[in-house]
Amino acid sequence: MRRDPAAVAQTAADAAGAVIRRYFRTLPDVVTKPDDSPVTLADQGAEAAIRSIFKEQTPDFGMIGEEMGGSASGRYTWVVDPIDGTRAFITGRPIFATLIALLDDGVPILGLIDQPITGERWLAHEGVLHFTGRHGGPGTRRIAGLADAELSCTSPDMFPPALYPRFRSLATACRRVTYGGDAYGYGLLALGQIDIIAEAGLKPWDWAALVPVIQAAGGSVTDWNGETLTLDSDGTVVAVGDPRHCAAVVSALSSPVRPSVSG
Repeated sequence: MRRDPAAVAQTAADAAGAVIRRYFRTLPDVVTKPDDSPVTLADQGAEAAIRSIFKEQTPDFGMIGEEMGGSASGRYTWVVDPIDGTRAFITGRPIFATLIALLDDGVPILGLIDQPITGERWLAHEGVLHFTGRHGGPGTRRIAGLADAELSCTSPDMFPPALYPRFRSLATACRRVTYGGDAYGYGLLALGQIDIIAEAGLKPWDWAALVPVIQAAGGSVTDWNGETLTLDSDGTVVAVGDPRHCAAVVSALSSPVRPSVSG
């Protein structure tokens, strides 16, 4: 690597943030993609800005972006979601995030979560997490058990029928469930505000940046079977702030809640 990847990622996030702030709360035109997810000029412009930085500073690296595609190439590959949480962006809520990850032969070694409106940024590289923000500091919290856990998820609508009962099994074991946040929720988990996040249907650009951040904060990120996430994973993701309870979380996710039958 000829350049410091952390510096390159931060420069790219700065460029993306400048684009995003121009469009925030301007009622942007929204296009629905084939997968029914929304996209705006802010998404497209932010990814273009990121790609320009990467092309200039790391021209030999591959890149995969949500809006403009791409593929892994060589040892190092950038993985980018310019606005994770486009629905939140469209509705003027500052809980979306720009996600930037660097993979080394498919393994995330750098993760950046950036919220360009609040000015919060999580940057994890070489096992160290740096948080920029006015409130809180990095580090997950320890809990006695799942009964004390704050569980979160972006939306229950993201679960197909086969997975929703499994999520509900975990939910019933936890103290309470909150919805909303997209990648911003994982940043809050890295600050010890949330204990567990369980989601499904995630693509590599949705989770690659989160893995180094959560791990550097002291937590764990796997699929619902407790396996390491890879580019070929099934899209299920569970982040746990206190790794001592990973087995209990995976066990709860493997035991779907059955609807009661009254006679």
